[in-house]
Amino acid sequence: MKRNMKKISQCLAAMVVLTGFSFTAQAQTDVDSLPRVTQQLVDPPMVPEHDQVSTGQKVVQVKMDIIEKKMVIDEAGTEVWAFTYNGTVPGPMIVAHEGDYIELTLTNKSQNSMVHNIDFHASTGAMGGGALTDIAPGEEVVLRFKATKTGVFVYHCAPGGIMIPWHVARGMSGAITILPKEGLTDGDGNSLTYDRAYYIGEQDYYIPKDKNGKYKKYATASAGMSDELEVMKTLIPSHIVFNGKVGALTGKGALKAKVGENVLILHSQANRDTRPHLIGGHGDYVWERGSFINAPQRDLETWFIAGGSAGAALYEFKQPGTYAYVNHNLIEAVMKGATAIFNVEGEWNDDLMTQLVKPRHIKK
Repeated sequence: MKRNMKKISQCLAAMVVLTGFSFTAQAQTDVDSLPRVTQQLVDPPMVPEHDQVSTGQKVVQVKMDIIEKKMVIDEAGTEVWAFTYNGTVPGPMIVAHEGDYIELTLTNKSQNSMVHNIDFHASTGAMGGGALTDIAPGEEVVLRFKATKTGVFVYHCAPGGIMIPWHVARGMSGAITILPKEGLTDGDGNSLTYDRAYYIGEQDYYIPKDKNGKYKKYATASAGMSDELEVMKTLIPSHIVFNGKVGALTGKGALKAKVGENVLILHSQANRDTRPHLIGGHGDYVWERGSFINAPQRDLETWFIAGGSAGAALYEFKQPGTYAYVNHNLIEAVMKGATAIFNVEGEWNDDLMTQLVKPRHIKK
């Protein structure tokens, strides 16, 4: 009897294995037969050229270099040894469609001093790819994953332990957008398109000060680690900025648009919660938590992006002039640096707003 039961168990186990193998085989895609597209990554806030509607499943090939570099992050000359993808904070935006394969070649430049990797929140398994991409200086790795979820997702370095928050606090994060095959919709099946897209990466820095209250500077990338970890434990950033430094998206770096254009704003924060607000405008359609499978919220004044995630907002500019895009914790926007500017060209619409009386002395 026991011998028969053992045979039955072995047969059942074999069936499970075979069934599992059969299912896996059916789920496989002949990736080698798919068309391959090399995506030229660009520095934020710009977004690489892409189709808003998928033209068919493909392999999107991208290349990123890990670069450790000293950056000046404010007008006072405060420095940070930034850990970057492609030399920018944030790293470049990647764009693909649902069902595409993303094939990344990641290199860790020989002059760097640290082991780095990449964790894609858009991917499935192996710590987001982090477990498969640890590379020492002078090494490279190639990772491929399938885009099974639509939305805007963070990626960041995650080499393990205390190195994870430290590398992220040094600027080592970015975002990837996975568009639905049919493009963006309003939740009722109506297509939404955009004339421009910008990527804003919000970054919190933790720069130590000396006994005189001045920000410290370090000769090497590793020299300030222990000091920075102590500041990080307070959970109080020294700087909160858009795109790497105070004022990066103001002045000559201000974002441009025209009246009547629909602008897609992609916003990531790998570490802390944030509350974007467009002063003088709104979020016509907002994917607050980044997922495009969910219907967008409508006509938001301020939206919430949870730490470790990214969101998207679509707005049609209706008036010309200057708009401030801020983290609406205004202390962080004004005193820490989380502010961007949109300069919008076009004709003023008095019906939407007009000044009836110019400033004058109060009549008695």
